[in-house]
Amino acid sequence: MAEDLTIISGDKTAQYQSLIPQIRGLLDGEPDLIANLANICGALKEQFDWLWVGFYLVKGSDLVLGPFQGPVACTRIRKGKGVCGTAWEKRETLIVLDVTKFAGHIACNSTSRSEIVLPVIRNNEVVAVLDVDSTMPAHFDETDRQFLEQIIALIHF
Repeated sequence: MAEDLTIISGDKTAQYQSLIPQIRGLLDGEPDLIANLANICGALKEQFDWLWVGFYLVKGSDLVLGPFQGPVACTRIRKGKGVCGTAWEKRETLIVLDVTKFAGHIACNSTSRSEIVLPVIRNNEVVAVLDVDSTMPAHFDETDRQFLEQIIALIHF
């Protein structure tokens, strides 16, 4: 198991390519889901210094706050509500370039300007979402989608 991260600068692709093997090392041999989700959040926050990165876990008809890094957050989100609930309902990654233009956006933090939310699907069911917020508009793109999807594929639910 890795105990330290090597943080690099440079282009986004290189940063992800450096980080993904390190995340594999963090998860290797650790069966605890919460510990693994927490370490993924810590690794992403440390590498990219985003405003907020965390998981919401599906519990009944709600997404319930799980491990995260950043300011305090909304505790529960209903299916179909906000970016997270919509990604859950649609079962697809959502990239929001300007959260003020997303109908029904839930403003857990007023400094958030853009967001990416990825559903974690196991056995054809959404079990969680990975939510990432930035203070910069239009911060997330297809590169983030591609690499974050690789990261969530590493999680064993």
